Amino acid sequence: MLVQLIGGGWRDDARDAVWGPFLEAGGRRPTVACVVLDEGDGPAQFARWETVLRATGACEPVPVLVPEGGRLDVAALADADALLVCGGLTPAYAAALAPAAAGVRDWLADHDRPYAGFSAGAAVAADRALVGGWREGGVPVCPEDASEDLDHVSVVDGLGLVPFGIDVHAGAWGTLGRAVAAVTAGHLDRVLAVDEDTAVTVVDGTATVVGRGAVWWVTRRPGRDGSDASGGTDRHDVGVVRLVTGERVPLDLS
Repeated sequence: MLVQLIGGGWRDDARDAVWGPFLEAGGRRPTVACVVLDEGDGPAQFARWETVLRATGACEPVPVLVPEGGRLDVAALADADALLVCGGLTPAYAAALAPAAAGVRDWLADHDRPYAGFSAGAAVAADRALVGGWREGGVPVCPEDASEDLDHVSVVDGLGLVPFGIDVHAGAWGTLGRAVAAVTAGHLDRVLAVDEDTAVTVVDGTATVVGRGAVWWVTRRPGRDGSDASGGTDRHDVGVVRLVTGERVPLDLS
């Protein structure tokens, strides 16, 4: 199964690289179920992703609107060939999708359907989803505008499609600091912070960067003696690796 983690962005010159692998994995002219959290403008929001999908390749996007405060009914995905979870308020997407996580995984595994997540949809693909916040321990770690309406860095249950956290809009919104804070504080062991117009394609046990920007691989770093570098506290030393298109994330996903 292919999982495409898209960090956001709408540049036409990145479209084929970012969206192409997902549509190709869906087969010839795939029907794409597009999950949109409906805050009153669901059809208009769906139209944004319908436009980019049709511009990328032959496909049939169909809206799956989940009302704000509601939960995804997996049956609404019907017999689509692929699943796209769109962008918006990340904590709300997590609340709507996490209760259906097992059903979503089963639906994807049936017929080996591909998954794409855009912004919020990428973040909630994780087993434990980094959904927002702009302060850790009372200290700002990213701009408040990127907080997703949360104060403290927050991690909740996600869909369980990948075993690492994902943050998005890394360069454009300055969220790399939040990814580092999540690992430093021990909320997560590892986080991919993905730039806009950039994606990570996860398939066959490997994760590869595509698109115009970079991906920042944030991991807990062991101490020199092989123990955790936290020195027995609840804070952890981290390492950050910058990866660009064509490079693989140094993680065995098999």
